[in-house]
Amino acid sequence: MSHWYDKYLSIYGKPFKEVPQSVIDETHNRLAALQSPEPLASIVVIAYNEETHLQACLWAISEIQCKYPVEIIGVDNDSKDRTAEIFEKSGIPWYTEYQHSCGYARRCGLQHAKGRFYFDVDSDTLYPPHYYEIMLEHLLKPGVSCVSATWSYFPDENHSKLGLKLFEMARDLFLWIQHFKRPELSVRGLVFAYNADYGRQEPYRVDIIRGEDGSMALALKKYGKIKFVRDKRCRAITGYGTIGNQSMWKSFINHVKVQMKGITRIFHKTDHYEDSEDNIVKQ
Repeated sequence: MSHWYDKYLSIYGKPFKEVPQSVIDETHNRLAALQSPEPLASIVVIAYNEETHLQACLWAISEIQCKYPVEIIGVDNDSKDRTAEIFEKSGIPWYTEYQHSCGYARRCGLQHAKGRFYFDVDSDTLYPPHYYEIMLEHLLKPGVSCVSATWSYFPDENHSKLGLKLFEMARDLFLWIQHFKRPELSVRGLVFAYNADYGRQEPYRVDIIRGEDGSMALALKKYGKIKFVRDKRCRAITGYGTIGNQSMWKSFINHVKVQMKGITRIFHKTDHYEDSEDNIVKQ
């Protein structure tokens, strides 16, 4: 059975020197054709040492099908590999953020974005062709400040398809239950987009190690609803950054242990969180 992302996996995880020149050239040309001088949305790709993933991500973006005008820009978080070279050869505008963290990188992208809406894009993630169009249609609805979608992991020799499916079903069910009272806790940065004007009034937090996107979603609640899109055509696919090579069962148990701490929180709304000490950036 073929999948929409199969061809991108032909280079995903490989060093840039192994990427065919034809893929680089075709991606460059298609990205150039997509760029609009007056974009409705900015697709912002952040990357730190993502040489083995970035080209596949850009290749997928270059083949999107979207009726709305967009721009694609990149942010290199001062990488030590060939990430910057990949951005350069892609032909898209890109910027270097020398302060390391997703918060700094996303803030840099927001500062340069021209679109009315801002798409977070992680460079180790692949997005299906209609992802941006469908997400934008939800963002354009009255009373919506931001949107978030679902995602899957690539099946590989360390993670069975059945294990992945069961894990993702359980995770998605939990996120769905949680979103009724605590929608910001169900937001994940790899599948997050929002009204850029609102975002500029609520700048990204750069004082925390993780959770900058959930914090942004929390701040955006005052402007409108957080909409969760469960359309299969919006389901991104990514690697195992948060799971590693451990089994899905072990990962599931670890996730359950974490989520069960203070589980009653998901039944009560809040507009404020206390950050744990281990999540604060040490000065």
